[in-house]
Amino acid sequence: MKDVLDELAAARRTMGSATLPAGEAYTVELRRRYDAHPDDVWDALTDPVRVGRWMGPVTGDLRPGGAFALDSGEYGEILRCEPPRLLRVSWMFGPGADEWPGTSEVEVRLSPGPAGDTEFELVHAVAAGEPLFPTYGPGATGVGWDLHLLTLAGFLGDGDVLDHEEFPASPAGREFVRRSAAAWGEAHRAGGGEVDHVTAAVGATTAFYLPADESSARTGGATPG
Repeated sequence: MKDVLDELAAARRTMGSATLPAGEAYTVELRRRYDAHPDDVWDALTDPVRVGRWMGPVTGDLRPGGAFALDSGEYGEILRCEPPRLLRVSWMFGPGADEWPGTSEVEVRLSPGPAGDTEFELVHAVAAGEPLFPTYGPGATGVGWDLHLLTLAGFLGDGDVLDHEEFPASPAGREFVRRSAAAWGEAHRAGGGEVDHVTAAVGATTAFYLPADESSARTGGATPG
């Protein structure tokens, strides 16, 4: 469990704000370092075969202006692509989400580190009202990204990736999710969240990802709401 929790601690989490085509949005922001060259990290993010190995099968026209879809239910369009440093996509989940265009975007920025490694930054902006943010706070999307970036770390390291179905239901996975939800609560509080709202949101996020029946624990791709 130590290595898994070390990976959780390797990321810096903040909550901010942005403006999307659909209106004002909140952001979940993750920054961390990967011990891999930027070209390798970029390839892991954009090559469909490699994406399939750590995030799940992806299909579509993976070029600027094209659309993509993941087997786990996320889909969107490629809005901006500047190899090997910037990728921006719209990011929707679930049937009917495309009825609200411009409500969710993910941007990944890569920059060279001092030792041939990569400084990685992910910003997910969401223009969402009830019940997503008021109920879950930034953990609504933040916990899922923590799980994905943990899997990416294994893939870029020794190539050993976590099982998206089994890990969240394992003892190590459940502890990871608890601490991730709490970490996003701290980011929420630092971003100006009221104590009562933050406490309730952390509880709701934890309960969503860790239902009483462990066999129904959610995977990293799912988000509440």
